[in-house]
Amino acid sequence: MSANSHAEIALNPAIAEAPPQGASLSNARRVLSLVLLAGVFIMDGYDLNAMALAVPHLAGPMGVEPAAFGLVFSAALIGLGAGAALLAPLGDRFGRRELIVSGCFVAALATAATAFSSSITAFLFWRFVTGAALGACLPNCTALSSELAPPRLRATVMAIVSAGIVLGAMGAGLTAPEVVAAGGWQALFFIPAAFAALLGLALWFVLPKGSTRPPAPANASRIPQLMLFSAPWLFPFVIFATALALNAANIYLLTSWAPTVLPQAGFTVDQAARVTGLMQGAGLVLGLGTSVLIDRWRPGPTLVGGFALMSACFIAILLTAPDPTRWTLLLLVGAGGASGCAMALPALAAYLFPAHVLSSAMGMGVFVARIGAIAGPLIGQAMLSAGASPQAILGAAAVPAALAALVCLGVGAALKVRVRVEAAG
Repeated sequence: MSANSHAEIALNPAIAEAPPQGASLSNARRVLSLVLLAGVFIMDGYDLNAMALAVPHLAGPMGVEPAAFGLVFSAALIGLGAGAALLAPLGDRFGRRELIVSGCFVAALATAATAFSSSITAFLFWRFVTGAALGACLPNCTALSSELAPPRLRATVMAIVSAGIVLGAMGAGLTAPEVVAAGGWQALFFIPAAFAALLGLALWFVLPKGSTRPPAPANASRIPQLMLFSAPWLFPFVIFATALALNAANIYLLTSWAPTVLPQAGFTVDQAARVTGLMQGAGLVLGLGTSVLIDRWRPGPTLVGGFALMSACFIAILLTAPDPTRWTLLLLVGAGGASGCAMALPALAAYLFPAHVLSSAMGMGVFVARIGAIAGPLIGQAMLSAGASPQAILGAAAVPAALAALVCLGVGAALKVRVRVEAAG
């Protein structure tokens, strides 16, 4: 650990040096587990981008306007929030392995079923089920990756694992033209469905049974998520979840509607898809850099500066005429920064919360973040239906980014809470 605002954690060996839950595993099995967990995030990133990339190809044949898919985008997010709040915390009580494996298998079935949908109602149902499965699975993947990581590199390892979301989303955007040409829009769903099934099978055999249940204090609640809504964890959770919600609003506003609105600003449909993928690639670089700073420098100023830079990029888009080159560069920093913070904020949670509430914090954080994630596509839908310009729709992302910068001013104080709790007991 470093000095300055991160010094409080460095001074507490209980946080800096606590052995990971996977300490009894061989190094090879631990690394393989982390690689497979990263694969779950890759599948998630591809899957969640697939719907936005499919809309330009199926809206016309279905005889509906692209704006009609706003509720479909939100259905996956509602499901994700429900799964994260109601199912993911069970990993703190019964073990991560069961939640992760079952989530992969259900996501595989629901994503495959999406490819056979032919109505808005069918898309709504299967995207909700897919979201619920991923909501149960992903917070436990994040928590388990922190427990398998070397103690002093937890944030960095968590960011590398969760970078799979960026890789999956980037891969979906960059390959969408070829995938659709080869197998139609349905292929955008068959690929993540097959990947999810293979991951579920591999994780069932690689993750050791019964060894991924974190120890908890004797007085811990039987409903672990309730601990987040009372002292001492309420304040850190509010900071964590609010920042996630504001950032999620931007991510889903941009990824849901960029493929649709960029062609209105002079991009071709294929260029818009590729820019969407490149935005995720920029997020990979920015997210890894941010997480290294969380491990080694000052997490509060790092996040405040990142969100402020994002806001400046979206304001620049709002105030300038459409230009593919200039807008691409601004989106790489602005939207890429949002994807990067989506990696870095869960990594921060490894320092904010102890293991016995970590899945709950992740899951409930995702649940609260769904408020922003659901609002993002709906805001874009309303603006698109009202005839707003591409500048206005993309520039709207400046507001959540600026608010997130203000919220992250409280990160330093939130980090001190765990230090005080563990020092006292």
